[in-house]
Amino acid sequence: MTRNVYTVGQVNAYIKNMFTQDYMLNRIYVKGEVSNCKYHTSGHIYFSLKDESGTIACVMFAGQRGGLSFRMCEGQQIVVLGQVNVYERGGSYQLYAREIRLDGEGVLYERFQALKRELEEMGMFASEYKMPIPAYARRIGVVTAPTGAAIRDIMNISRRRNPFVQLILYPALVQGEGAKESIVKGIRMLDQDDIDVIIVGRGGGSIEDLWAFNEEEVARAIFYCRTPVISAVGHETDTTIADYVADLRAPTPSAAAELAVYDYWKTQEQVDVRRSQLQGYLRRKMEVSRLRIEKYETKLKYLHPEHKLQEDRQRLVDTEEKLHMLLHRKVEQYRHRFAVYMEQMKGLSPLQKLNQGYAYIEDVDKKAVRSIEQVRCGDHLSAYVTDGSIQMIVESVKEERHG
Repeated sequence: MTRNVYTVGQVNAYIKNMFTQDYMLNRIYVKGEVSNCKYHTSGHIYFSLKDESGTIACVMFAGQRGGLSFRMCEGQQIVVLGQVNVYERGGSYQLYAREIRLDGEGVLYERFQALKRELEEMGMFASEYKMPIPAYARRIGVVTAPTGAAIRDIMNISRRRNPFVQLILYPALVQGEGAKESIVKGIRMLDQDDIDVIIVGRGGGSIEDLWAFNEEEVARAIFYCRTPVISAVGHETDTTIADYVADLRAPTPSAAAELAVYDYWKTQEQVDVRRSQLQGYLRRKMEVSRLRIEKYETKLKYLHPEHKLQEDRQRLVDTEEKLHMLLHRKVEQYRHRFAVYMEQMKGLSPLQKLNQGYAYIEDVDKKAVRSIEQVRCGDHLSAYVTDGSIQMIVESVKEERHG
């Protein structure tokens, strides 16, 4: 009789193969109480799930930690999504966790993921549809419960940062029956008012408490709102559909107030600094301009027509003086030359000859008599001497010969 003998490894591998081929074990939800939870330095989490009937070992590797949104501790009731498989080396099976939620969230989480995928495919999370949050909002709308911690935190932060900002509260139901309708109505009413930005949110809670902000109606109201919307739902680790659709997500209501309300005192300080810088700049600019104007005034005075006229007038005076000097010099030169000519003319002047005893004779035709041939006896002649004239009648003409 032949017997088949198998090694331990072969048996473990065979069992593992059986687990692997079981579809149900590849994707299974298991709920129970957390026990022996240990966070390893490598990032892996080792724990056990137990109930009144038994225990199962579990591990969540570091690469799957994105599926855990809270810190696990002993005694928590949780739901684990994962795969049951065999650890061949130890010959034991365990649950390899991919996602972990607190008990009661499994079904809701599935609905959350389905709606998220649907809206994302529709483009409602796309960045190109996000509106910028105004840097200096004056009127801020708030859609939240009127008595919750969220509105108190928003009011305190707003009062501290900027007492001049106006908050307009729409008192909405934020959980339970009628919550989604109340939130949608609040968003639409504030969107019709003169509001700069709207904060939509509430304080922390379980996924059931926050579920109103995972409703499609609320997501669409936020998406189609013409006013920029800041979502502020729960604590920092809580994420809702409203966070993905909103123009900006704040981790908490307090953080939303920090983002929406600008710091008046810091802004005032910056304005004072800028004012001082601007005044200094203007003073320097005015001083430079004043010096430039003075330079232009000096240049203008130099180029002014009056200055030019004064220069021309002075030039004319100088020219006139030069002309007077030249004319005086010329006159003196001509006077001296005339005196010389006068002296020269004295020797040639008939008057000078007359002064020496000579006479100048003219006939009746006023022609000078130079020869005896020009007169006959009985002619009337005029003899001119230095002090007058003498009328004469020719009695005789005598020719004299010089030889």
